[in-house]
Amino acid sequence: MANGRPSGSDGSDGNDGHDDGGRRGGLGGGSLLTHLLTRGLVLAIVVGIGYLTRPLWHGLVYSVLYSPGAAVFGGGAALAAVVLWLLPPGVLGDGGGGASRARRRMDGLEDSDNPIGLLLGMDGAAGRKLRLFVGVLGVLVVVAFLVGVPAGALEQRTLAQSTVADATELDEFPEANPDNPRVVPRMVADVTTRGSVSYRQHRLGTSDIARTEDGSLAWSYAIQPDGFRNQLLENQRGVLVTDMTRMDDRQIRAYEEDFTYGEGMLFQRSADWNLKTTDYFARYDDDAVEFSHEGRPYMYYPKTVHEWHLTPLPHTTPTWDGGALIHPDGTIEHLTPAEAADNEVLDGQRLYPTTLTRAEMDAMGYRNGIVNQLPVVGAHEDEVEVARLPADADNTQPFVIDLEGERMSYVTAMEPYGADTRGLDEVWFADAETGEYTYFGTGDDTLTGPERAMGIARSADSRTNWGQNFVITEPVPVTVDGDLWWHLKVTPTDFTDVTRNVFVNADTGSAVEIRDDDAVREFIRGTVTEEDLGPIDGEDGDETDDVDAIYYVLVTDDNGEVIERIPVEPGQETIIVEPDDERAAGNETATG
Repeated sequence: MANGRPSGSDGSDGNDGHDDGGRRGGLGGGSLLTHLLTRGLVLAIVVGIGYLTRPLWHGLVYSVLYSPGAAVFGGGAALAAVVLWLLPPGVLGDGGGGASRARRRMDGLEDSDNPIGLLLGMDGAAGRKLRLFVGVLGVLVVVAFLVGVPAGALEQRTLAQSTVADATELDEFPEANPDNPRVVPRMVADVTTRGSVSYRQHRLGTSDIARTEDGSLAWSYAIQPDGFRNQLLENQRGVLVTDMTRMDDRQIRAYEEDFTYGEGMLFQRSADWNLKTTDYFARYDDDAVEFSHEGRPYMYYPKTVHEWHLTPLPHTTPTWDGGALIHPDGTIEHLTPAEAADNEVLDGQRLYPTTLTRAEMDAMGYRNGIVNQLPVVGAHEDEVEVARLPADADNTQPFVIDLEGERMSYVTAMEPYGADTRGLDEVWFADAETGEYTYFGTGDDTLTGPERAMGIARSADSRTNWGQNFVITEPVPVTVDGDLWWHLKVTPTDFTDVTRNVFVNADTGSAVEIRDDDAVREFIRGTVTEEDLGPIDGEDGDETDDVDAIYYVLVTDDNGEVIERIPVEPGQETIIVEPDDERAAGNETATG
């Protein structure tokens, strides 16, 4: 000591740094035990809270368990966080002392220069743990990418090859059920149904397809609480179904009974929360199928699980795991596929997940291997892809239709790989009850796809003001006498009605128009033929397409409806239109 001051330059005794470093660089036996117990208690509390709120983390946990890339990143990050949390401070180096502090200053790592440490109020040990954790995360990101990319490709390949191996090829298209045509599109059903009911504390949920007790197909809705307060306190009121097979005399039925666990209810009162707490290691990606049985409402949720494959590299594939049937009283039955098929309440309903069907069809491009579908080196031999639909189609694949014998099926139209291909290559059918696949290959024939069918329907009726007053929507495949037809609907742009149905032959491209519900059934049944119905364009069977017109004169009424369409042929220099009455005068319009 000199002049009463410590010999150290910072005013401390020369041995203080060493002694302090010894005290802070490690923990004694009692202190180590206290540290581990304290940290372990905090970790247990966090795990307990996580368990009680486990439905909130279901997607993250499931991904870590069944996704190779997520398992590497999420599992590695969780393990690193736990280890660093329990690790005593001194294990990572001296937490204090003059020499250690001097080294940190030289390395630019002093806490006062560490903005993260300052922001979080961390001491030196916590700062070092944080920097180490960030470094581990960086490594895990790279490893997860290297693992996830090949695992994703292998998942697609395995899924496609297993789907093809279990599928049966058909010699002809399966016949559609003429008693259950899809006449009412989803948008029309949503608009007209919501406009026909009145609930003050409830609203209709997302529409889906179910079978009614009389065997017909219907759009179904959950009558769920509306508004935050009601979602917290009120219950789902039941289900509502509206017939999709006809526009005339369409029936809307409500089966009202409070659900203990339902749609639109929050937290532990919701169906989703209770599904995940009762079977955590499954996914519920499909919307509920809402239906009635013996006058009582029910909901069914298809379940999907993933299976691990260890060769040639670890990867997983989704598979069907049955479903969960929710009763209004809160009973939840978790059923295997066989149990669901044998359940009396579920008789005739859709059991197989549509999301799994979509995943299996999206993977079909990999059925000839991974290399075959690569953009640069792939040969693209026999490669197919799901047929594209225009944005205004108001539909997505797979299409849900009813086949003969009241067997619902998911239908997916596949087209050859390529940006300029729109013809059909294959049509796949998945049994909605068993998940069994069948498919029809077109061979050398070229069949019209849904996008082209919509164009044919529009061009066949040039009198309609497409896009402004009317739209063609929801192409759905149906089979009539072994031929594939696209069933389309013409609706006003406000989706308040279905003005007519249009059928386009996928083989010949011919189109017919039907305005009557019963006639739609007769056409699908085959008792009314294309010749009986006549051409789609022209009045009273006049073949206006045979006229070599350079433009048409359209005579409209006060409402803008076309009352006459007069062709003007080449060389015809003058045409005189004489209105039948004063109201029609001045409404003549020439179109090219």
